[in-house]
Amino acid sequence: MRVRLTEQARTELFEIGEWIERDNPERAASFVEELYDACMRLGEMPNAFARIRSRPESGIRMRVYGNYLIFYTVSDRVNVLHILHGSRNYEAILFPDA
Repeated sequence: MRVRLTEQARTELFEIGEWIERDNPERAASFVEELYDACMRLGEMPNAFARIRSRPESGIRMRVYGNYLIFYTVSDRVNVLHILHGSRNYEAILFPDA
């Protein structure tokens, strides 16, 4: 199945790389590549990861990769919505009107 990163997810991936680069420039590019690859592999088994427990009706699924959370939906393709550090309040980001 095809995988598409939203513009927001692409921006977050870039920002993750910038953040890591501050402390470990050598690791930043390879980690971003690994994180991107983890997103792309969602197309192989898109339903392998559970919907978020607090809002299963949203259809948003979450994959953990290291300290990061990949949020996505499945339709005719996988749509990666956000890539966030696990310490962030992801519900406030995913559901700002709640």
